Amino acid sequence: MRSVILGLVVLTGIVFSSPAIAQIRKIPAVVTDAFKYKYRNAESVEWKDKLSHFIVYFQLEGDKYEASFKNDGTWNGSQKEITRDDLPEDVLAGLDKSKYAEWEIIGYYELIQPNDKTEYRLLVSKSDLNKRDLTFTDKGRLVRDKLTL
Repeated sequence: MRSVILGLVVLTGIVFSSPAIAQIRKIPAVVTDAFKYKYRNAESVEWKDKLSHFIVYFQLEGDKYEASFKNDGTWNGSQKEITRDDLPEDVLAGLDKSKYAEWEIIGYYELIQPNDKTEYRLLVSKSDLNKRDLTFTDKGRLVRDKLTL
């Protein structure tokens, strides 16, 4: 009897840890079509289902991107991985004026939004336990300061 119960427990664990179960639902065609229309030449495409929306990771002309689409195919926005050299001078000046001026920058992103507004996201770190996610306007104004893990 114990071996039967143990066998069922192991079998249940295998079934529920299967990669086939990892994708909760199929990405709707309206979402994939919207993505293909917006990013025709995207390569290395990987989708993540976040239940309320979909995230797609991809490369475009050698750059790494992440985009978000609502369940109805509406594009929420994208972010592109960039380097320090790609940041506008105003953003660097804004960082220098902030209380995070001395922190190490560990990530640079350009945020592309549906209203043609561009912002810049900087991940900064003072230590392994003290990291912040900062968003600046293209004019260098800090508009979001969020603790990150």
